[in-house]
Amino acid sequence: MTLALSVLLGLVALICFLGGTNIMLKGAMYFLPKEIPPQLVLDNLIRFMAGIYLGSGFIFAYASFHVATIGNMAYCLGLAVALSGFGRLYSRYKTGTAGKYFDYIMVVEIFLGFSVIILKWYR
Repeated sequence: MTLALSVLLGLVALICFLGGTNIMLKGAMYFLPKEIPPQLVLDNLIRFMAGIYLGSGFIFAYASFHVATIGNMAYCLGLAVALSGFGRLYSRYKTGTAGKYFDYIMVVEIFLGFSVIILKWYR
């Protein structure tokens, strides 16, 4: 159980590192039509959230190497991952699907979050 929990937390860390770096480098304008003028406030907020996303990768990486000592914090980490998936689910409900790729990511995030919680529960 400990090894499985460590692997899942490491996978989440990798996702955070890659996703946070990707969005940090691209910013908001990458996702908007080219004819829209620069959205300075939106870009600032997007890169701020990307920094949180990237920074959380370090937290998950630390947790993956120290599963035995993080205690009940694993529940909070699992909940954070599951809530990110539920955020995508809420977005899908409010605005419609962003495509099958993002729907798969949503399902994986919810599954990963609950998997961390369940593995910690049985550990």
